[in-house]
Formats: sequence, C-alpha cells, structure tokens
Amino acid sequence: MKTYKLASIALCVATALQANVATAQETQKKESVLEKITVTAQKRTQSIQDVPISIATLSGEQFENIFSGGEDILALAVRVPGLYAESSNGRVAPRFYIRGLGNTDFDLAASQPVSIIMDDVVKENVILKSFPLFDIQQVEVIRGPQGTLFGRNTTAGIIKFDSVKPTEDFDAYGKMSIASFGTINIEGAVGGGLADNLAGRFSFLSQQRDDYIDNAFAGEDDALGGYDELAWRGQLLFTPIDDLSMLLNVHGRDLEGTASVFRANVFTKGSNDLNQNYDRDSVFYDANLLGNGFDNNPQEYENVGFSLKVDYDLGDLTFTSITANEEADGFSLGDVDGGAGSLNTSIPGFIPFTAVTQDKMNDLEQFTQEFRIASNYSAPLNWQVGAFYYDSSFNVTSIDGFYGATTVFHENKTWAIFGQGTYDVSDKLTITGGLRYTDDEKSLIVGDQNVNGLALVFNIASVQDYDPINVQDDQVGYELSANYKLDENSSLFARYANGFRAQSIQGRDVAFEGAPSVAEAETINSIEFGVKSDVLDNSLRLNAAVFYYTVDDIQFSAIGGDANSVSLLNADKGSAYGFEIDATYVVNQNLVLTSGYSYNKTEIEDNSLSVFPCGASAEFGPNCTVTDPMTNDNRALIDGNPFPQAPETIFNFTARYSVPMGDDGEFFAYTDWAFQGKTNFFLYESVEFQTDNNFEAGLRIGYENFAQNYTVAIFARNLTDEDNVKGAVDFNNLAGIMNEPRVIGVEGKISFF
Repeated sequence: MKTYKLASIALCVATALQANVATAQETQKKESVLEKITVTAQKRTQSIQDVPISIATLSGEQFENIFSGGEDILALAVRVPGLYAESSNGRVAPRFYIRGLGNTDFDLAASQPVSIIMDDVVKENVILKSFPLFDIQQVEVIRGPQGTLFGRNTTAGIIKFDSVKPTEDFDAYGKMSIASFGTINIEGAVGGGLADNLAGRFSFLSQQRDDYIDNAFAGEDDALGGYDELAWRGQLLFTPIDDLSMLLNVHGRDLEGTASVFRANVFTKGSNDLNQNYDRDSVFYDANLLGNGFDNNPQEYENVGFSLKVDYDLGDLTFTSITANEEADGFSLGDVDGGAGSLNTSIPGFIPFTAVTQDKMNDLEQFTQEFRIASNYSAPLNWQVGAFYYDSSFNVTSIDGFYGATTVFHENKTWAIFGQGTYDVSDKLTITGGLRYTDDEKSLIVGDQNVNGLALVFNIASVQDYDPINVQDDQVGYELSANYKLDENSSLFARYANGFRAQSIQGRDVAFEGAPSVAEAETINSIEFGVKSDVLDNSLRLNAAVFYYTVDDIQFSAIGGDANSVSLLNADKGSAYGFEIDATYVVNQNLVLTSGYSYNKTEIEDNSLSVFPCGASAEFGPNCTVTDPMTNDNRALIDGNPFPQAPETIFNFTARYSVPMGDDGEFFAYTDWAFQGKTNFFLYESVEFQTDNNFEAGLRIGYENFAQNYTVAIFARNLTDEDNVKGAVDFNNLAGIMNEPRVIGVEGKISFF
C-alpha cells in the first residue's frame, strides 16, 4: 500500500509543480568534449584529474541505469574496476571489496576494510551501509588506504555517496517504472527556496517487488523473493550570513522483504556447474523456527538518522563541524541449508540436517562528531587539521533451532586527530602528506535469553558464561603523495599510504556453544603509481594506476566446517598487486563510450595457517573437492590462496548512442556490460566453490525531450538472464546463492526547473 499512496502523492506533486513552470528549459546543445568531474576525496573540491589517488566516479545516466530495475546497493559490484560487493543477508548487510580486500563475515557486527561515507558521514555498521540510493549527485570509489582523512577501517578504500543538496533555485523530478515480477519503483524530489536564507529539499524512494519464488516443499506458490522498501531524505540549508551555512539532513528507511535465498545442492561434487537441483523459481524450505509455519526467509529493518554540517568561512580558514546520529533495528531469518532435511526427508539432494537461523539487531546507535579547520590560502601551502569521535553500541540476538537464543552486546569508541598538508613546489609539482593518530576500543558482553514459542530441537539450549572481552589499540597512519603535471591535460602521480583496521571481536559462535574470537589490528602499506590524461582534443579521458600492497596480521573470517562456525583469525601477511584502467571516449555528439578493466592478484602468506573446509571436522572429511593440502585432522592449509571473494579481473563497458529528433529531443540507446573473472568464495580452495566469467548486461532504449524535460524508456537488467553464483554455504551440503533474474520494464521521468 505504501507504493500506491506514494504514487498518488507523486502525481499530485507533479501536477502542482507543472503549473508553476512558466517556461520550458532551453534546448540542450551537446558538445563532443569530456565533462569536468570534481571530487571530494581529500575533503576539498578538486578536479578528479588533479587528485593523486586512483578514483572512479558514477553519476547521472550511468548511475541511474544500474538501479533502474529495483536493484539495491549491491548493484555497484563490478561496475567500477576493482570494486566488488556481495551479501548473504539479502538487501541489508552488504560486503564490499576494493582491490580484493574485504571481509566475508556475515555477522551483523562484522568489521569491513571498505568504508561507506554517505553525505560526509561514515556508516560503520553493515546495516547502515545498505541505506538505499536515490537522488544521488555522485558516487566516488576511492581505491587504496584512506586512513589519514577518513580513519581506521579504510585499509581497502572508500565508497563515497553525495546526495543532491538544496539550493535557492527551484527544481524537482518524478520517476516511475513498472517491471517484471510486479516490480514498481517510484522516486522523486522537490527542492528550492523556502524563505530568506533558507532552502530545502525532500526526496523519496519506493521499491516494491512481488514474491515470485515457490516453496515447493510447503506447496506455497509465490512464497518469497519480493520486497517492499520505502526510504526518504529531508534537507534544510540555512545561510544566515554569506560566510555561514548549516545543512540539516534527516533520513529514514523501512524494509520488509526476503533475506538471501539459499539453494541446496545446486553443485555436484567435483564441479562448479549448476545441476538439475537448481530452479530459479522454486526452493524446498522446511524452516519452522518460530513455530508458525514455513517462514520463507523474512526480513524486516528500520533505520532513521540525522546529520548537521556547519561550514563557517573565516576568510583564510574554513571551520567545519559534522554531527551525526544513526539508529536501526530489525531481523533476518534464513533457511541456510537451502532445502528440507530430516530423518525421513532430504530434498533436493542429501541434506544431513535442517539448519535455520535468525539474527536480530536491536538498539543500534551510532554517534559521530568531526571538527575540521582548512586553509584557503592563495599561497603554495594549504593544510587541514581535525578531530573525530565515534561511539557505537548495539546487541545482536542469534536464534538457532538447535541451541536456542543468545544475545551479545557490542560497543565501540574511537577518537582521532589528523592533519594533511599540500605544497605546490612549482607550477607542475604538488606534494601532499598526512598523519592521523587513532585510539580504538571495543567490548563484547555475552548474555542469553529465552524466546517465547521457540521449539528447541533436542532441547539443548545452553550458553556458557564468558567474561566481558575488551580490546584496545592505537596507531598512527600516514601517507605521502606527489602529482606532476606533464601539461595542462596530463599528469603523473605516486602515492604511499600506511593505514590500519582496528581489532575485531566476533561473538556469533557463542550462539552455537563456541567461544568468542578476537582478531588483532591489521596494518597495510600500499604504493601506487598512475597517470591521468585528457587527450584527443579533450574527447578521451584515460586514467590508469598500478599498485602493490602488503597487509601485516591481515584479518580473515574462517566460515564453515561442520558447525558453520565464524571465527576471526590473523594471517601473518597478505599481499596483492595489479592495475586499473578507466576510460571515457566522446566519439562525437551522438556516441559516448566508457570502459574499465582491473587485474588484481591477491595471496595469503602464512605457511602454518589452516581452516576446516566444507563440512569437515577432526573426525569427518570435507564434503567438497578441496584442492589445498590437508592436515591429518582434515584442515586445509591455505598458504598461497587468493583472498576470498576477490575477483582476479573485472571488465565493464557502456555505450550510449543517440539520434536527434527535431530541435527538442532525441532517441537513445544505452547498454552496459560487466564481467567478473575468477573468484574464490572461501579461504580454502575447492573445485565447487569458485566462479569464472560471470557477466551481466543492461539495455535501455528511449526518447528524451529537452524542451519539456521528460524521458520515456524501456529497459532490461540482466539482459541475457544469466544464472550467476554469488556465494555459497558449505557446512552440510553444496548450497549456492544466486543473482537476481532478468527484469524488463518501462520507465518515465519528468523534471521541473
């Protein structure tokens, strides 16, 4: 019902806005030159070509096409060289990887080395990282450690999202699409001056999809696979004087849908090809964790937050304060064995036992405060200094049909001071250096609880008592970079960066009568060299970088074994080398091409480190075909293996071709393709749990009218309906997690100025 109410609201708003539009926008004239792109990767507005960091951006039509079929934030995977994302928690708790560095831990308290920054606010918890994307001005993918300005837990890099901000000028848009599986997407925004020195903007997104996957075991048609999500953002910009601005951002989301869909025994031992057990449109679920029938992997989450950014221009200096708070609650339930397994039933294939778990996130609160002073000198030297404070707390309740319910309480406090300076040695050479001191404290308290109505299998719900776990670390991170302009259109850069990811505590195994685990802080040293150039009369942008990094005491999550445990560990070292290329070519006024390619070779370096692979224990061997050396107690030695979920290659390509229609419009066709090379799912290597040559494509064909500011189009996502394996569950059968099916739809958008 939320979607249809919003549709009515959007229609009324659009009608009212149209009455206020006095004149149509002048016909847009295209030029066969590159658009200038500015970024804030160094917390200053700069041309992307002047920043000595490997950066890729997404905006405008390129960004909108990726999400036209109702996709969530995971759709960014493989759309930028070096960037990957996946999840075993549905539309929440995404896991990001840059240059192969990430974290496969599926726990709601998991720490990640890729930081998500939304409107200048770090979103540290995995739930907060999944906030829906709408009314976005630009996305920046900033590769490599960013610990000087953005803090710990950025050893891999940053994905930075900036929404459209309020201005005194009126503008608005409304967009709606209808697609396969009852998919309805409605997005809109309206903004402009509200009073003297006060501007506002309100934007919203509604996404809905019907359930389309049958539960064949329960005899339920269209039992799962859908979602209903509403997100909104309100902003007020107050400028009482010319030199002072205060931007208030209040936002929220409400999600009801399906968690990840696990599919049992879709691989045959000795092969990673999908077998006859795989049917995109049906599963065999017998989950009955809460005693109320077949639960079909439900998921519900709510999130609300605010931020207040204050900028005060003092002439030669600018003072910035960013205060923010986030709150979230929700749960996900998963039939993680992916089928029906009992003493009398096993379908599809052999499932030794039923496994269903539910994770609840309660009372998540994240508070952050940043103060910054930046110089605005016309002299060769400019600098910025600042301080940062972070305080987060939440509890996670894990419920399992065998062991009952266990609650763990997490708390994390961090403070830091930082500074960065840039010096123009000459008209051609600029040098930048930065330092950051960070103090980080984490704690874990274990508790247990009874769940009303929970049918405990074997009635063995018992939890050991554990003393509170407290860890603390402090480190100094630093970087040094240089940018040398060959001419006004080309430059070379070099960068060395040192950073760290704070220590992590994992309490999930307590729910399965295991002990909590702790991983010590990891430290990265990274070096990269690159070139940025706009050539061919400013029609071709070609940016490239080569990199090498090592991570001492690299943190990993050992997931699996016969108990499907999650245990943190440190390897002696991890290393990687590779390169990225980003290109944009404006062929002429009608044809624009973009492409990107990355190669990333990662390696675990620890000759004594071992983990239990698929279904293995000290007594029983693995249920998959492990290719690593094995110990006498059935552990796999993982020295020399690639990092988990680290694509070795990524290639993406887009093309937009348009044909003018009179003076006021054009017909256009836009296509995008993304290819993912060899990817290993786990710390160990096996025949079954790796993929190669996955790809997805999109197509959009439509008409755009410049005078009346509207667009109509038909589109397709996953154009060729590829069945791509995105992940796996290995502890009691050969289960897989798949991509979304092909979605075909129609879309209309109208804008007002």
